[in-house]
Amino acid sequence: MVSENASHLTEHLPSGLAAVEEAVARACREARRDRASVTLIAVSKTFDAEAIVPVIAAGRRVFGENRVQEAKAKWPELMSTYSDISLHLIGPLQSNKTREAVALFDAIHSVDRPSLCEALAREFRSQARRPQLFVQLNTGEEPQKAGIAPTEADSFIASCREKYGLEISGLMCIPPVNDAPAPYFALTAKIAARNGLTNLSMGMSADFAVAIQMGATHVRVGSAIFGHRG
Repeated sequence: MVSENASHLTEHLPSGLAAVEEAVARACREARRDRASVTLIAVSKTFDAEAIVPVIAAGRRVFGENRVQEAKAKWPELMSTYSDISLHLIGPLQSNKTREAVALFDAIHSVDRPSLCEALAREFRSQARRPQLFVQLNTGEEPQKAGIAPTEADSFIASCREKYGLEISGLMCIPPVNDAPAPYFALTAKIAARNGLTNLSMGMSADFAVAIQMGATHVRVGSAIFGHRG
């Protein structure tokens, strides 16, 4: 496996991966955290293999996709060449896509309703794979966004564990785009702590440094690595 040390990344990459890695390392230093405590997820949604391969070649092994079908179209071939890839589903998961998602992804960041929990539990019984699971919070309680309202988070997490037998690894959130993100990150961290969850998937290209200051263990960075999508 190629080292993820920033010194091994090249500034000549068109993706900007080196700059992002340096910014993550700087945020970790400022927060007095070990760099290894933060997983950088390179969000490759809408980008094809030609754009992804240079990022893999530079040492990145953790990638995020929004849609099951898009991931199925491009990642199996890449993963046959690079067997140590870890693929994360960071977008909504339809219950009828659960079988494919469990087979392909190593982590699912969008557990947000009982019907999906039931589908995941069923697939876990029939498949040998156990992707890491994150409950998605709708921290701003925005009607257009998926996720569990903060006031319902404790009961939903308990239901995941007790009713469906799911092991929840952490929480994921996407703060309202026009608000300062720190209060939403702090709320997510507070809910995670009281439920014994150690992983926090929070922070994207515009706010991952703030998320790291607030305890993020996974940051989801796309445009700052790959450039803006068309």
